[in-house]
Amino acid sequence: MLAAHLGIAAFVVGVTLVKGYEMEIDARMRPGETIELAGYTFRLDGVEAARGPNYDAVRGTVSVSRGSRALATLHPEKRVYRVQDNPMTEAAIDSGFTRDLYVALGDSLGDGAWLVRVHYKPFVSWIWGGCLVMALGGLLAATDRRYRSAARREREGAYSAALAPAGTATNGRRIRP
Repeated sequence: MLAAHLGIAAFVVGVTLVKGYEMEIDARMRPGETIELAGYTFRLDGVEAARGPNYDAVRGTVSVSRGSRALATLHPEKRVYRVQDNPMTEAAIDSGFTRDLYVALGDSLGDGAWLVRVHYKPFVSWIWGGCLVMALGGLLAATDRRYRSAARREREGAYSAALAPAGTATNGRRIRP
């Protein structure tokens, strides 16, 4: 049960930090342009047509760096599914232990410019980790023999009480009215 409660604590810390420190920015970007958010630099390298099994898409290529160190190359998409003909946005995600970065490609704004939405969400992995620790704690508690034997004693006590004749206690003694 201690593990489950530690999982709850990690979950609460994760939710609190995500909601308290998340940042987002919408920007008009052309290929080669950069924006900065939370110390990360996002550069739109290009946008090209792509084809999936049941959709047509426009796929962006966004390079993410921090300082002079390259971190990730993300590929957000703007999809149109052939059956429904509805546009859908597929965000690209770079997950880390202390943060998640999301990039979504919006609509074309003409002249080669695109609407790009960037999110910085710290400690999202703590939410998922907290849930896993809670599940592990529940599993450990369910396999602990002390809890199963206590439940068995309670069931046996309830069964004995149900079978006892009226006016007797479960230990066989007579009860005075």
